[in-house]
Amino acid sequence: MILLKFEISNDKNFFLNQKPFKILSGAIHYFRIHPDDWYHSLYNLKALGFNTVETYVPWNLHQPTKDSFTVAESLDIERFLTIAQKLGLYAIVRPSPYICAEWEWGGLPAWLLTENVRVRTSDPKFIYYVDCYYAKLLPILAKHQLSHGGNILMFQIENEYGSYGEEKDYLRAIKSLMEKYGLEGPFFTSDGPWRATLRAGSLIEDDVLVTGNFGSKAASNFKQMQDFFDEHNRTYPLMCMEFWDGWFNRWGEEVVTREPEELAESVMECIELGSINLYMFHGGTNFGFMNGCSARGQKDLPQVTSYDYDAVLDEAGNPTQKFFEIQKRLKTRFPELITAMPLTKKIKTYPSVTLSQKTGLFGNLKNVSVLKTNPYPLSMEELGQNTGYVLYQTELERDKDDAERLRVIDARDRIQVYENDYHVATQYQDEIGEDIALEMTQKYTNLKILVENMGRVNYGHKLEAATQRKGLGRGAIVDLHFIGNWKHYSLPLDSVSNLDFSKEWKSGQPSFYHYQLNIDELADTYLDMTGFGKGVVFVNNMNIGRFWEKGPILTLYLPKGYLKKGENSIVVFETEGRYKERITFTDRPKIKNIK
Repeated sequence: MILLKFEISNDKNFFLNQKPFKILSGAIHYFRIHPDDWYHSLYNLKALGFNTVETYVPWNLHQPTKDSFTVAESLDIERFLTIAQKLGLYAIVRPSPYICAEWEWGGLPAWLLTENVRVRTSDPKFIYYVDCYYAKLLPILAKHQLSHGGNILMFQIENEYGSYGEEKDYLRAIKSLMEKYGLEGPFFTSDGPWRATLRAGSLIEDDVLVTGNFGSKAASNFKQMQDFFDEHNRTYPLMCMEFWDGWFNRWGEEVVTREPEELAESVMECIELGSINLYMFHGGTNFGFMNGCSARGQKDLPQVTSYDYDAVLDEAGNPTQKFFEIQKRLKTRFPELITAMPLTKKIKTYPSVTLSQKTGLFGNLKNVSVLKTNPYPLSMEELGQNTGYVLYQTELERDKDDAERLRVIDARDRIQVYENDYHVATQYQDEIGEDIALEMTQKYTNLKILVENMGRVNYGHKLEAATQRKGLGRGAIVDLHFIGNWKHYSLPLDSVSNLDFSKEWKSGQPSFYHYQLNIDELADTYLDMTGFGKGVVFVNNMNIGRFWEKGPILTLYLPKGYLKKGENSIVVFETEGRYKERITFTDRPKIKNIK
């Protein structure tokens, strides 16, 4: 076996086996793509003419509970790296504890919220938990380093830390842990290209490669980085670790797009001056409850299920016009590059399917949840739950003849209030804390509050644990006192296989709707959720993500890997009391015009 050597020497080039090497990389997150489609996406990256794939590693998926660790199925990063290597692709791996990535809590595991730790610092407890995680993860990655016959070029220590903190001891502690478990480097940090973030987030003092993140104006952004290098008497290759070729989308906002020709010209400007990693090459999907959330001032703005990102490949992994515009320019400027025609998957519009069964959530609590009782409301994290919903239930005694005033205090993120199983209010952020009138026509009233975790913040000042715990918060007040004696029904919705569709369905309540799809041919498709309100969809018991009538994307991408020939089960969990007798499919995303 001939082992390669990748170096960052005192030169303005990277070197591979002592020859100058320009990194042409594209981001593909293995955890956002069905494993059956890894080859398709990686092949298309190689076909573009690029030589490297970049990926984050999400701590919260690999270690969903404190005492677990998994690399099963869609988390089999070894298989992903092996496929890439067989295709002739090198790899950049970013196993930093925090990844941002528009991912639930930036990849930090929710169980940390009960551990009294200060994340992204040298807090000994935080470093201890990172150590435990790295003890399982990093030996796997170490086997795939160039020096071990693998394809990994380098590893990220931290991600855009200069936009969060400036504690160099923390950065050094993470680097030391990586070395402890066999990573030999080279190591790098990635930050915004201006001095403040580079100064705060880099380890240039320790001669760790500094890279920048931007999506245009490569000449001016690289100049800022070069000025920072010169200030510290360092000579590094210039690299944009995240060249943003599109952007992510939030609920209720217009889809963000970028013109292919303009992007291709901007990409070529970057490549002329340095190395590049296209973020994203293939965006993929935030399956399950894994979408992140932006923080704008005091307001949280959750992101949508699709991570199409207007990337070089679309959500399904097929080439967009951006692919061909970039490839055309690459072939002209670098004729020695090997390019090829990309692979294109079939996207099918299956016949619509009819509703077969429906049942209410309230009658199925024993089938889909775990009950705990406590005098005061417990947070989602205290219930041992990471994502999904929690239903809080208690009984109120009438103290006066007219309506009573209910106020819910600091719940996160969105609440739906039911009086004797009838919906009386929905509140989100700005409304939470406002008065809710309860009729209280009986001596005792059954109060239910369904709380949805819509995604933890993935970037910025609100990463701190105090703002990211989900649930009913300090509780609810009737008259002037806090209500007690709560029943807590945890609804992570890890499975819907135990639903009892013989239980009663009532209009206006959160409910489950079952459809059956029979197919002879497996192909990717999109579910059109127009006509439903808000919720999530399960295909053969796999949560393929959230939908919401607010848009802008009204479809859910369904890869063929989650389908099977014959009968397929589709279960829609819908919280607004809106549903359709028939579900339809389409061969492309359906976009809502947001005014």
